[in-house]
Order: sequence, then structure tokens, then C-alpha cells
Amino acid sequence: MTRAWKVTVIVLGAAGVVSTPLIWLLDGPGAGQLVGASVQAGAGVMALVWALFQRSGDGPDDSATRTGTADASGGGTAVTGIRRPQGRGGGSAKAEDTGNATASGAGSSAVTGIDYT
Repeated sequence: MTRAWKVTVIVLGAAGVVSTPLIWLLDGPGAGQLVGASVQAGAGVMALVWALFQRSGDGPDDSATRTGTADASGGGTAVTGIRRPQGRGGGSAKAEDTGNATASGAGSSAVTGIDYT
């Protein structure tokens, strides 16, 4: 989550916690209004907590530079950079001058850079 989205969710969550429940509760609320205000305030608090625990997407999270040579054989995998199975990871990945990767044999694979598979 980018910093702008995080700030947006926090501001909207704070507005949800304060705005409508406060207006409902100022005019002598009935049972329905009290329940509605409580639910809305709870949803706003949950949005705030969720936004606070999200990682920021700013800057590279993974970096590999000049890692050297890797060899794979007999069904192995050689990666001389960054491996993110199924594209997992919240931030960016950066690989530079990762060197050579060599694969030999059936089912072997070699990646120099970023492996998202």
C-alpha cells in the first residue's frame, strides 16, 4: 500500500469514527441509532488499525547485487538474484550484475535476475 492510500484510509477511518455517530448521539438516540453509531465507529476503528499495519510500497524491498555464479542439476533450481514464488512480496525487487546461472539435466532451471514463478 502506498503512503498516499495509507493516509487516505486513515483520514476516512477517523472521519467515520467521529462524524455520523457523533451527530446521531447528540440528538437523544434511540436503540437503533445507538447500535448504528456503535457499528459505524467500530468499522472506522478497524479501518484505522488495518491501515496502520499495512506495509508501505515505497522503495525497493528486495535487492541483489553481484551475487556470483549458481549451478543447478538433476531437477534443481539456480537463482542468482531474487526469488518470489507466485509474485509474492509487497514492494519492488531489484537485481543488478547477478552473474551466471547454469542449469543442466531434466527439470532444472536457472534464473539470473528475478524469478516470479
